[in-house]
Amino acid sequence: MLLTLTLIILLFLLFIDIPISFALAGSSAFYILFNDSVPDAILIQRMVGGIESVPLLAIVFFIAAGILMNYTGITQRMLNFAQVITKPLPGRLAQVNVLISTMMGGISGSNVADAAMLSKILVPEMVKKGYPKSFSTVLTGATSLITPIIPPGIAMIMYGFVGNVSIGKLFMAGLLPGILLCVIYMIYVHFIAKKHKYEMDNRGWATPKEFFLSFKDALLAFILPIIIIGGIRFGIFSATEAGAIAVVFALVLGLFIYREMKFKHMLASVIETVKTSASILLIIAAGSAFGWILTIEQVPQTLTGFMLDYVSSPSMFFVIVLVFLLFIGMFVEGNVALIILTPLFMPMLQAYHIDPVQFGIFFIICLSIGTLTPPVGTIMIATCAITNTRIEDFVKDSLPFLVLLIIAALLIAFIPGITLWLPNMMF
Repeated sequence: MLLTLTLIILLFLLFIDIPISFALAGSSAFYILFNDSVPDAILIQRMVGGIESVPLLAIVFFIAAGILMNYTGITQRMLNFAQVITKPLPGRLAQVNVLISTMMGGISGSNVADAAMLSKILVPEMVKKGYPKSFSTVLTGATSLITPIIPPGIAMIMYGFVGNVSIGKLFMAGLLPGILLCVIYMIYVHFIAKKHKYEMDNRGWATPKEFFLSFKDALLAFILPIIIIGGIRFGIFSATEAGAIAVVFALVLGLFIYREMKFKHMLASVIETVKTSASILLIIAAGSAFGWILTIEQVPQTLTGFMLDYVSSPSMFFVIVLVFLLFIGMFVEGNVALIILTPLFMPMLQAYHIDPVQFGIFFIICLSIGTLTPPVGTIMIATCAITNTRIEDFVKDSLPFLVLLIIAALLIAFIPGITLWLPNMMF
């Protein structure tokens, strides 16, 4: 009965638009205060314990590195390189949109940051080239969903921390799915561009000189993910230390190599990093307390028993989880769902003999789909606000992309090699 009231209070707080971290903390406080068998101090202990972890520093470092990178000038250099290699393709700017998101995934690790930046840079240019604004906005939002599964995705760090899964293996597991999504998008854009005659002026292949010069400018951006993955793989440093190295790399790039970073940029980066990190860590802290409540009430065990009674195969389990996460993603922000649901799913993965690394990538993609759907889709709201696109137009044009994302999620679910081949080979 007490757990039911706690869940009702949580839903009520969310309904009246209380920030999710405070809603989780408030509902957890209600449960603990009215549960005589639990000391009141346990709330603070669980919240502090939830973030008192060195691996979580990786989130702060990678957020800082991604923000600093925006001030180094590397984004424009990567954009130039993407334009060179997509030169002969129909729908050139749309193809650039897909490629730049894939490349930015190895730097920013945040899909919201990626979507916001490209909405300002690429969407106006696409509109000038004759693309509908709603299509350009949706494409920018959809391609940003590649970012969370390309190392160093913040979502992978959070899942690895909460689920006690190797972050290094998750980083490796996300590479092929990220490339898969990129290829799927590029094929779709190719046919859409030919159908609607978007940028059909064939400019021919880039000359070797054009390719070399643009690649040379963008090369340092590609080195960072290689350093991160290689260093973790060979045990040179941990994921947290990799984050610190990424920050130093960004500073060296901005201050001494490209020399485009100023003191005001560093100050703005610190402020933005603190704001972003604090919001994520507060959610993790409150989510840890709420997750502890679910655990002592044996909710994971109950749900696992229920699933085993009615769902016999791992394949059906994946399908049910996909539908469930698509629904949850419409109403709950992805990071929150990740913190709350990961402990619930872990016993089920053991019961169905599903690798938690494979499930992690599947889980993150399914939750990412929710960022494109109303009513609380963070990517949808952010991109529409920046480009001044109507939500109704965004929803209409997003349907084909949602289908593509669901297909990608099912491929990851039913073909384990897509996610597990690299981790099994490298670790």
